[in-house]
Amino acid sequence: MKKEKIDHDESRKGFKPEEKGVFFPVAISDAELPAWYGEFFNSIKAEISNSRRKVMVSANSQMMMMYYRIGKNILQQQASEGWGAKIIDKLSADIKTAYPELKGFSPRNLKYMRKFAEIWSDEEIVQRTVAQLSWRHNICLMEKIKEPNRRLLYAAASLKYGWSHNILDLQQQAYTLEREGKLPNNFDATLPDIDSDMMRYLFKDPFLLDFTGADANSREKDIEDALSSHVEKFLLELGQGFSYVGRQIHLELGGEDFYIDMLFYHLKLRCFVVVELKAVDFEPGMMGQLVMYQNIVDVVLKHPSDTPTIGLLLVKSKKEIIVRYSLDSVNKPIGVASWETGLNTEMTDKWKSALPTIEEIECELKKQE
Repeated sequence: MKKEKIDHDESRKGFKPEEKGVFFPVAISDAELPAWYGEFFNSIKAEISNSRRKVMVSANSQMMMMYYRIGKNILQQQASEGWGAKIIDKLSADIKTAYPELKGFSPRNLKYMRKFAEIWSDEEIVQRTVAQLSWRHNICLMEKIKEPNRRLLYAAASLKYGWSHNILDLQQQAYTLEREGKLPNNFDATLPDIDSDMMRYLFKDPFLLDFTGADANSREKDIEDALSSHVEKFLLELGQGFSYVGRQIHLELGGEDFYIDMLFYHLKLRCFVVVELKAVDFEPGMMGQLVMYQNIVDVVLKHPSDTPTIGLLLVKSKKEIIVRYSLDSVNKPIGVASWETGLNTEMTDKWKSALPTIEEIECELKKQE
């Protein structure tokens, strides 16, 4: 049977290739695209990105479990045979010979694997939480945190918030999780439940301003200047979701000028946050000024779709009972926290003793799955 010859130039003579079962790709301009195409393409991109991320997470998880089981084997063999560091050196050399393309099996790393298995005795915890983190995260957890329940708490937070290993180190040094959700507030009475829960656990008490170089004798202006100069660090201390609007925000009321110390916006809660800084102890009268600022922001700056402006009062020190009684009569959402320029052993020991047990943390993590 004689094959039919197709003249590609025939398309210039009105020839339609599809009539003979031959298809040629034709570029479509953006103007010719259907209205639904942009959303469709974005959904395909999202699927590709999610799949690639899952592959990477799965590969990392498998590697962490391999490290864990190698460490477990080393522990078991050492316990039964009683051999020492020279065997680790020999094992490292032999692995490199057998798998020259593999990295990560230096004597130092093998010792980390042994410690990895030693500090996490429950393999289920490793699979659920720790194996989802990078090896650098796990080394940070091993080296920097001695308490098992505190270690698990920070491992879970790293996974939840996507902390890098450097941020993890900074957060555990600052005892961030131990300070969250501690400040006196009236959020339950003034905010919807979901917003109240978020703000209560977002804000800390005390706030750690060690990066400002301030001390107990510093003036408000000096501390505020330092906060503005290190606003990125202050945003980290405030927590996720805050954006910086400015300092000494000018407000005019009744012909008088007022200035907000610092103004932020929370992207998830969709609200402004007024921060007032005091270099003196808490006094009930401080509430009136903060409430006035919140009222003005709600009228002048707040968008109709925004939620009510939140106030945060930072004071040198406070008596909890006085703060709580002062908050009872306030109808604006306010939290009151003290600020510290450094942590001491008495504080950190107290916080460590108040942490939930590993079993309680695990129970909470299972509820969140």
